[in-house]
Amino acid sequence: MKHKLIIAFILILALFLRVWQLDKVPVSLFGDELDVGYHAYSILKTGRDYSGNFLPMQFKSLAEWRTPLSIYLTVPTVAIFGISAWGVRLPVAIMGVLTVLGFYLMVKEITEKENLALLASFLLSVSSWHIHYSRTGFDGPGMILFYILGVYFFLRGLKGKNTLWISAICLALTPLSYNTAKLFLPLTILAILIIWKDNLSKVSKSRLIWAIIIFSIISMPTIISTVFGGGSERIQGISIFNDPTVIPQLGFDRMNDVHVRGESSQSVTIIDKLFHNQIISYAEIFTKNYFQAFSSDFLFINGDSLNPRQASGGEFYKFESIFLLLGFVFLLTSLQDKKIKIFLLFWLITSPIPSSLTRGGGEHATRLMLMLPILIMLISFGIYYCYIKLSKKLRNPFIVLTSILVLLSFIFYQHDYWVHYPWRSERWWQAGFKGAIQSTVSNGDKYDKVIISGADEPPLIFFLGWSQYPPSKFQKSYPLAQVSLEGFGEVFKLDKYFFPPIGVGKSLYELGSVLPKNTLYLATAKEINLDLIKEPGRVPSDLILIKSIAYPSGYPAFYLFTKK
Repeated sequence: MKHKLIIAFILILALFLRVWQLDKVPVSLFGDELDVGYHAYSILKTGRDYSGNFLPMQFKSLAEWRTPLSIYLTVPTVAIFGISAWGVRLPVAIMGVLTVLGFYLMVKEITEKENLALLASFLLSVSSWHIHYSRTGFDGPGMILFYILGVYFFLRGLKGKNTLWISAICLALTPLSYNTAKLFLPLTILAILIIWKDNLSKVSKSRLIWAIIIFSIISMPTIISTVFGGGSERIQGISIFNDPTVIPQLGFDRMNDVHVRGESSQSVTIIDKLFHNQIISYAEIFTKNYFQAFSSDFLFINGDSLNPRQASGGEFYKFESIFLLLGFVFLLTSLQDKKIKIFLLFWLITSPIPSSLTRGGGEHATRLMLMLPILIMLISFGIYYCYIKLSKKLRNPFIVLTSILVLLSFIFYQHDYWVHYPWRSERWWQAGFKGAIQSTVSNGDKYDKVIISGADEPPLIFFLGWSQYPPSKFQKSYPLAQVSLEGFGEVFKLDKYFFPPIGVGKSLYELGSVLPKNTLYLATAKEINLDLIKEPGRVPSDLILIKSIAYPSGYPAFYLFTKK
């Protein structure tokens, strides 16, 4: 009964940390979240994605292909809350809470230690990495939820429980949650077949056959889409093997060798090619990414420093670094089940591989999320076995000291997340777009044309999502026609709305000369390069400033203009 009360408290805490003011922090839905929301809205209204495909297994978006599970799970909440933070993020928050429960069950199954499982689930519930992702519309939390449940039900099945079919469902759903699992899942299945070969031979054949059939049925659309359809386009687009800088760099390195020898540019030798070739280059990129994923800079200091949307600091609390190292030692020395030990080592070693095969994958917190459960498990091992190994006189001081470290780390993280992170990350979360689009639409009826600048971001998905443009109308117009608009070149047209390509905008003092009459123009603050909120008098005489839209911090984000 005591343990049930503790896990209930942990789940309530996890729920609170993931849904409290979900519409306030992060400060806005960014483009990918709106893309998920508009796809779900389109499915809700028409049964098709916004590209017009009926109940697809891969969703074709404006810029890429998306895995389907998070979109289908978002349909009910979008039906209730519309395309909003609650509509898009609530399913992920719920999956985040379920992951805490699933993690508790899995660790308990692996270690057969209730207190260790409770500790691990608590650490996951307050994990900065997991909290951050559970409060967004990212796909990663769904992937680790189904992977954890798949492992748990597999281990239960090995002990004679009729759960292999549930494991098959959960594991098959992982690549439908996020593309990283498309590589990691086959590795996992191979590891399972090797590690538990003898155990599987003792399982009921009918249960094995049903598990294989269920797994195959669910996985087949993913396999077909990945091999023959658009499901692999995203992977190919970010792969290190399609890095456009590799070949030019090879040429430069070979010429540099020639220059050092003082020879002509025609004397590239076999030795030069042995030292500088694509195999060596790709291997260097991969190994750099792989070891960067385990670096203290990524794990404990800066986190995903390339994209503030994906981290508000280090992925783990700094004090956890000590227990992570100790946990690895205890994994090797204290865990009795050798097969479980080998599987956990496999998980630890292979989890960064899919991300390491992508550009910038060494600190990409979304693609590296498969590391999160196993590292939390090692940290919990470190704390638990430290306590067990200490003498009875030292155990209470150890609990007090560790609790203080946990509490202080958590308090400082929460302060930064709620007070500093919203302003620090507002541009990365593309705040301001909601107010800008809604102001544009509400004022647009008065004008013949409405132009939405592409100076910073491709604006179409923001228009579709924040205006909740009827999907049936958009499907008939997709792909959008391109027309020539004087002063802006080739632009995309939807009704009276015009969308210049990314990077195309006009400075404040040339806008009046190119803007057609009776046209509304939504400009980014970047292209205007003036704070017209503070200095509205600097608007040129040939323009009318209809409205200024600010970021939450008060800095200008967008301006609505028309020609005088």
